[in-house]
Amino acid sequence: MVGLPLNVASGLHRLAHERLQTKTRSVIMKNGLTVLVVDDDVAFRTRLMKAFAARGHAAHGAGTVDEAVEVAARVKPGAAVVDLKMPGGKNGLDLVSELVTRHPGIQVAVLTGYGSIATAVDAVRKGAINYLMKPLDADQILAAFDAEVSEEPPGELEGTPSLARVEWEHIQRVLTDCDGNISLAARRLGIHRRSLQRKLGKLPPLE
Repeated sequence: MVGLPLNVASGLHRLAHERLQTKTRSVIMKNGLTVLVVDDDVAFRTRLMKAFAARGHAAHGAGTVDEAVEVAARVKPGAAVVDLKMPGGKNGLDLVSELVTRHPGIQVAVLTGYGSIATAVDAVRKGAINYLMKPLDADQILAAFDAEVSEEPPGELEGTPSLARVEWEHIQRVLTDCDGNISLAARRLGIHRRSLQRKLGKLPPLE
């Protein structure tokens, strides 16, 4: 998985939340909550589970979408932290749909090392309450669960996107399909690898 420069990641994170209206409510995380942590990175998953446990929450882990569905059926989690990129042919967005359907009321936060507006909006439409960029810690994730998203379904981004925006979105989709492999993405896009790297190194167009 390739990570975008910090300024690009920050821009994507900000844009992904532009149309989400949030409000502060009582911190339900003060009480013990059952949290499902889904990530194929064993070290990261274990570290996050320990961090949640240290804060008084019951944490359970899974390394694949299918395993996560099985664990969720057993422990009935009230919240889930789901990595976007998962092995086995299913990704984190597939799991969001499964969890929201099988466990009404569950709060799901999607984590990713890189992403795009299209992916963020798709995650929220499938039922995620937040879309967060790595790296981050347990406290940042808990804070995301404390931000209640407006019940109004996210609409399309206002205005007609510029050609630069359309190009950026297309590049992000191809890069995601290529599992972050820049060389493969460049071949599919029909451009030189260095040209793609330069495009990825720039902030995404605002409109």
